[in-house]
Amino acid sequence: MPAKRVLVVYNYDNTGLGQVGAALAEAGADVEIVRAYLGETLPATAENHDAAVLFGGGQNALDDKDYPYIPALLELVRDFEARDKAVLGICLGSQLMARAFGGKNQIGGATEFGWCEVALTAGAADDPVLGTLPGRFPIFQWHDDTFALPPGAAHLATNRTATNQAFRIGRAAYGIQFHFEADRPLVTEWTRTFAEALAERQPDWAGRFETEAAQHGPAADAAGLAIARAWVATI
Repeated sequence: MPAKRVLVVYNYDNTGLGQVGAALAEAGADVEIVRAYLGETLPATAENHDAAVLFGGGQNALDDKDYPYIPALLELVRDFEARDKAVLGICLGSQLMARAFGGKNQIGGATEFGWCEVALTAGAADDPVLGTLPGRFPIFQWHDDTFALPPGAAHLATNRTATNQAFRIGRAAYGIQFHFEADRPLVTEWTRTFAEALAERQPDWAGRFETEAAQHGPAADAAGLAIARAWVATI
């Protein structure tokens, strides 16, 4: 059987594949990366790929003016789902997916940063990606925005700050607000890479990072890798 072709769309510098990359490598997937935010060309349709991943970014999901590729990306996401091909949107990617399928985006008012607890909904019990996870688990967050669920979406995870933490459209199009791909090595890299921005917006992060990583990291990493592997299995 030929390797599955997976389109990875980067929306920002230095985001990284993290645990999604590890799960794709385990499965022997052929990964094609498009840095859409740098003007690299998105495919016109989903025809030549088996799945797509949309990663996060510092912009918001309505920022078509500064990121004019966004409408084409939304159309591409809808094409993947219409062809019953797996799609995964993380953080900004989930917000873009919500927009693509008719959900309303909220800019600001839902700030989370660091390892935060997420709870599964009752509807996640039989979900093929989230259904085997503990009912509550810590996971890394870094976002200010949120969204209302698209019509017909299955609501899969929640917390107090952002009610809609994960959803599914159809069989295997998943929008996940939290950064389950960000294991401790990737969070360490982000802490170094984005040190200046973090010093301004999260001035106590450098002092609490190691303690929180030790306290929450093992469970978060295990949950994140389980999600990544389960989603890759839907391809």
